[in-house]
Amino acid sequence: MFTGLIEEIGTIQSIESIGDGKKIVVSASKILSDIAIDNSISVEGVCLTVVGFTSNSFEVVAVEETLKKTSIGLFSVGMEVNLERAVLVTDRLGGHIVQGHVDCVATVVSSVELTTSWEFSFLLQEQFLRYIIPVGSICINGISLTIASISENVFSVAIIPHTYSATTIHNLVIGKTVNIEFDVIGKYIERFVQYSEK
Repeated sequence: MFTGLIEEIGTIQSIESIGDGKKIVVSASKILSDIAIDNSISVEGVCLTVVGFTSNSFEVVAVEETLKKTSIGLFSVGMEVNLERAVLVTDRLGGHIVQGHVDCVATVVSSVELTTSWEFSFLLQEQFLRYIIPVGSICINGISLTIASISENVFSVAIIPHTYSATTIHNLVIGKTVNIEFDVIGKYIERFVQYSEK
């Protein structure tokens, strides 16, 4: 489990195809302080398992299912990525409950710089609109954010200066694909209601 509070920005060092999957090496520093094989790390909001590491990088494998549901297939060498280690039970839950299980992708449709913040808007497929509410939590590329507004298939989020500089959100441009994870509590409620109505 994660909180959606990004610890550092890493850089993709290498990408290698393994059958229909990909082995990815990511350079980092802070999150390597207590890294171990089999640790879970959120990379751009995708929960991946560490299969190897050095003093300045770690290695993960993205399997076919992960590549189908996320933007990992669009990764390139030199790309910056948001990184977060799994939360400790002793940590404050400063963001919201994030699993690193991406539900879908969305597309950036606008980016506006305001006087004290930035506003980004994203186009979401219609079948996923039921999972978002105004002022609700959403995870975009691993970042815990609050939905500011919704208009038809487009939702917007407000980005404070710290989040803008400390995450890869400053790299987003119109047309860019992002990973989306909805609030897990809402998804469980929907499933419960579906079965209770039967």
